[in-house]
Amino acid sequence: MPQSEQARLSLLSPTAGTVVDLKHVRDDVFASKKMGEGFAVTDTPGGAVVAPVAGTVIMVAKTKHAVGIETADGTQVLVHLGIDTVELDGAPFTLDVQRGDTVSAGQQIATMDTTTIAKAGKDATIVVVISNYAKTMSGISLVDGHVRAGEVAAEATPNLAGVVASRSEKTELTGFDALAADIIRLVGGKENVRSLTHCITRERFYLHDESKADDAAISELDGVLQVMRAGGQYQVVIGPDVEDVYDALIAQLGEQAAGGEVAADASAQKERPTSALGWAKHGFSELIGVITGSMIPVIGLLAAAGIIKGILSLLTTFEVITGDSQTYEIINAMSDAVFYFLPIFVGFTAARRLGADPVIVAIIGGVLTYPSILEMSEGEGARSIAGMSLNADFFGLPFHMASYSYSIFPIIVAAWLASRIEPWLKKVIPNMVRMIFVPLIEVVVVSLAILLVLGPVITFISTGIANGIQSVYDFSPTISGLIIGGFYQCLVIFGLHWAVIPLVAQDIAATGNSSLNAIISATMVAQGGAVLAVFVKTRREKIKGLSGPAAIAAFCGITEPAMYGVNLKYGRVFAMASIGGAAGGLLTGLFNVNMWGFTGSLIGFSSFINPEGLDFSFWGFLIASATALVVAFVLTYLFGFKDSDVDSGREVKKVRLGNREPVQR
Repeated sequence: MPQSEQARLSLLSPTAGTVVDLKHVRDDVFASKKMGEGFAVTDTPGGAVVAPVAGTVIMVAKTKHAVGIETADGTQVLVHLGIDTVELDGAPFTLDVQRGDTVSAGQQIATMDTTTIAKAGKDATIVVVISNYAKTMSGISLVDGHVRAGEVAAEATPNLAGVVASRSEKTELTGFDALAADIIRLVGGKENVRSLTHCITRERFYLHDESKADDAAISELDGVLQVMRAGGQYQVVIGPDVEDVYDALIAQLGEQAAGGEVAADASAQKERPTSALGWAKHGFSELIGVITGSMIPVIGLLAAAGIIKGILSLLTTFEVITGDSQTYEIINAMSDAVFYFLPIFVGFTAARRLGADPVIVAIIGGVLTYPSILEMSEGEGARSIAGMSLNADFFGLPFHMASYSYSIFPIIVAAWLASRIEPWLKKVIPNMVRMIFVPLIEVVVVSLAILLVLGPVITFISTGIANGIQSVYDFSPTISGLIIGGFYQCLVIFGLHWAVIPLVAQDIAATGNSSLNAIISATMVAQGGAVLAVFVKTRREKIKGLSGPAAIAAFCGITEPAMYGVNLKYGRVFAMASIGGAAGGLLTGLFNVNMWGFTGSLIGFSSFINPEGLDFSFWGFLIASATALVVAFVLTYLFGFKDSDVDSGREVKKVRLGNREPVQR
């Protein structure tokens, strides 16, 4: 059918008023059309609000200020009642529909009280947006001027190919699109998906009802390594193709599903604990979730910086450059910047995870790393408390100014504090001055809270924990290496490794090295050695297709494809890998191997080069890694795997302890 003959989608005005282009709306998200194309209705009288299109209600906000409708052709239309009215907790609105209802165009779906909205200082403009406009439409035209409720306010021209592609009944999909369609169908359909995010190897779904998901069927899909349920998430382990599959999933679910850690359907509530033990588990799960969400985006940067540091050490060791040259300073800045300004980066990611303004918290991170603040932390005070020198004062009040450059935990606490005071500030500060006074008050209050009180306490505690771990290692590096090497990857299964990784990162940032990280590296090599043995021994093409890339990934520092694709699935393989990790860890401790970078496994060889000159840590790393690899490989080849295991391969038990498992360490 020619474009001119295509049936256009008529969008009815949800209320009487004046139709205006979205660019005139006093909200940056709608005005920039990031949410999609559509129109707004101003001068609204209040009263009944009608559906702009016919379809199924797919979203109803808990605060009653928004309703989402999907048409039969897959076009998704959002009706947003007022600007910033989410802060009114539903007071001005009465909804006449709920999720799953079928509505006709012009049917009443809500009632809006504009008097209440005006008294609260809010804007009663109603916004209608086609949220998947870029995919399903090729143009839109608006009615000029005043309309009545239920009259046509705009007409959108469908992009026929996009509409067909957006329908749930896809029949000719291939590659990642086909895999995404199968996953969506097997988790209970897109109506069962609240939101979706991903880490380095897995898709992390928030589902309305996890019981609708077919674990066995999803696990059998080509391209899926494993299925996990942890921390309120339904996790589908994909491996290196995770980003491509994520893009395909979002293309079919719609952009509204890309909700990160927040459910797309705000009306869905997590089950709350009812006992002290339940609250303890909930608190631990949330803590791990915050650490995970804060660290995931910077892990790659830390790894890259560690490799650059190692290369810089090689260049100076072999006298390619000198430590006082400008070339050295430039490369050193590349390797050190992410560590030096870590509070800024982690502040941004932690705020995004906790719901605070990321830019404001990043600025607070900038306060903590400001040059004069760092200079102040190097001073000595006349008095001390609990070993902390009172080296600064604020209006005559003495306090301990810690060094926050290279730190992690103080800024995470700052992000949490910001997430608590920011909503309150937005409620009490009028719209017209909010843009200035919210960041003003937030930066001042949170910065002072961290600098004067919370920061020194957190620094004292985190330093004590790190020193405690180091003391255990110093008591017997060999025994510590044996135990940690044998059991560390067990922590990864439950997500408990995220309690260790920030300590390792902070240890490297603060002291320049980490012996604990060296042991962890050996466990990664062992997982790779075990899955490599499976690759060599198996005659089954599918297992070779899984184990070969998984071995490469493990030697590059990502053990998840190996663990969930093969090793844990065929139980003895993981046991042999753990024995290899114990052997490698034992030698790492025996040789007192140290590590100056964050990147482990074989790809991280440069992390074991001492910046002051090549020493035995590098050779100890090679010996320990070779031992871990050989022991895991030989034991797996002889005792850990045979092709008949594939027929009786067991599923990995679904753990519920912990929260999220991004980069495997």
